Amino acid sequence: MSGSSTFSVIGTDVVIAGNITAEVDLHVDGRVEGDIKCAALVQGKSSEVHGAIIAQSARLAGTVKGSIDAHDLVIEASAHVTGDIAYETLSIEQGGHVDGQFRHKSKIAQTVRPAQPASAPASNGTKPVQDGIPGFLKEGPNAPRKVDLTP
Repeated sequence: MSGSSTFSVIGTDVVIAGNITAEVDLHVDGRVEGDIKCAALVQGKSSEVHGAIIAQSARLAGTVKGSIDAHDLVIEASAHVTGDIAYETLSIEQGGHVDGQFRHKSKIAQTVRPAQPASAPASNGTKPVQDGIPGFLKEGPNAPRKVDLTP
């Protein structure tokens, strides 16, 4: 993006079944049944996300059932999160509910090692993961390689 402050809004009456990829900021007040990847995410109190979230920054106030990977993460008092969280900076307001594991991104980077080629299944039965989120793979020419976070 060239310095513009563009954002998209998913209203309270909108239900999306599928993954969302946006290069802009995203405000979600509705329900998303799929993964979200965006620059910055703001989630309203009545919003529900059932899928993984990848964002540079995220401010969560509703329900999330899925893993979260965010550089800057704020979990508001009204939020209910069920899933593992990878973060660089984290703030949880008093009253915010989280059921999952927290991992600082510096710890994840230390444990990442290359996975076996896609044509060869992992010998230990684990699934390849990317960005620390199982099953959420980036697309496009700049997509990073698959990694296995199993110690």
